[in-house]
Amino acid sequence: MTALAAVVPDTMATRPRLAWLRERGMGASILVAALAAAFGVILVEVTAYIGAVLQADPFIGDSETLTIVVIILSVLLTGVAMYVAAVVTANTFSTIIAGRTRRIALMRLIGASARSQRAEVTGQGLVVGAIGAIAGLAVGLAASALGMLIGDRLIANAPDGAILAQPAIAVPAIGVALTTWLAAHIGSRRVLAVTPLQALGGSVERTHEQVSGRRGTHVAAWVLIVAGAALLAAGVAVGLVTPLGVVVAFFGGVLSFTGIVTGSALFMPPVLRLVGRMLGRGATARLAAENALRHPERSSRMAIGVVMGVALVTMFAVALESSKALMMRQTDDVPADFFAPMDAFADIMMVLVAVSAVIAAVGLVNLLTIGVVQRRRELGLLRAIGLTGSQVRRMVLLEAVHITVAATVTGLVLGIAYGWIAAQSLLGAVPVLPDFQPAGFVYPAVPWGPVAVIVAATALLTVIAAVTPTRLATRVAPVEALAAD
Repeated sequence: MTALAAVVPDTMATRPRLAWLRERGMGASILVAALAAAFGVILVEVTAYIGAVLQADPFIGDSETLTIVVIILSVLLTGVAMYVAAVVTANTFSTIIAGRTRRIALMRLIGASARSQRAEVTGQGLVVGAIGAIAGLAVGLAASALGMLIGDRLIANAPDGAILAQPAIAVPAIGVALTTWLAAHIGSRRVLAVTPLQALGGSVERTHEQVSGRRGTHVAAWVLIVAGAALLAAGVAVGLVTPLGVVVAFFGGVLSFTGIVTGSALFMPPVLRLVGRMLGRGATARLAAENALRHPERSSRMAIGVVMGVALVTMFAVALESSKALMMRQTDDVPADFFAPMDAFADIMMVLVAVSAVIAAVGLVNLLTIGVVQRRRELGLLRAIGLTGSQVRRMVLLEAVHITVAATVTGLVLGIAYGWIAAQSLLGAVPVLPDFQPAGFVYPAVPWGPVAVIVAATALLTVIAAVTPTRLATRVAPVEALAAD
């Protein structure tokens, strides 16, 4: 024990202080934080610029309503991006901690406390968030400056003296740093459960049986889902009286989806099992399907980011299409260019929401790569018992297909439901032609074009996400992989 205590601290002491930033997964976490911060900064700058443009317009310069609407959209979209980034970061740190189990157990064995180990990981999250926030702030300011130059040339009533350095840009930067720190704290809670005896083993991820026994997490997830569903129903009811019902529904959506994220290891396996039957009955396909189900936490962490991205894009598409369908229902004689402004607004919104989907996509690529690195011994064993390199690559690719298909289907279902609730809670009380009575029930409309684009984009994501992991899966020789810690 004394020799071990001497060796481990010496090893830790000779390690550079920021060497952990080179660990696989940290770079992608910084990228996620930078994307969220840059997105928030750009939204703040765009909001201020649009407000100045509206004030300079001779016809609508006195309208404060449009400015307020733009500000609300900016705040909501920034919040959504930070929420997605926080979930992706928490999942990344959970996966990293799973890979560090043996090292953490060794530190526990020589006397380190679980709280000190968790504090170390939480501090790393703060550093990652700060680096990403600073980088995102710089990128966001540069992109905003370029956008203002283009806007000044293209807009007829361009505002004079628009200021780039808005004080509010500090809000998304600080918010991203703090949410990353909080996400690392949440993702590192597993450190508290690591025991010194695990230093003798190599257990990384919880099995399906261990996950099923976590009743506290499951109860919390169900409480959030039920509370969120109640608020969603209340939002629809309030929406029949006033458009402010969408605010109630918004908080219901946040709560219910947080419950789904919290209990993803409980809800995703049935979907994964159903999709797994579609992969075929070959040995490689069955291995891929079983790998996704054997460690539901790992698979759910990979899937939930894609679920969020697909659900967000689908939700906005369905809400806008349902609004358009309500307008078309009022009259049969609609000019061809009547919906041009709404379509342009929809395109802008879809591009903005797509940023959150990109953040989720980075999370999938990151987690899939980390998962392959942490499974070197398992992959080496498969190679040793006869699987060829091409079969291992195919297995990893099928795992990516398995997860993305399940996540896409789940995201589409949730997105359609949330999109209709948003449209209903916002438009249920709006007077419509011909008698200017409240719209009442808003029929859900699914824009199949954007849905097809979402499916194609997730298919492309599967290929991109699997490139690095499939290469890593066959790079190490079987004997070397089996000898790895």
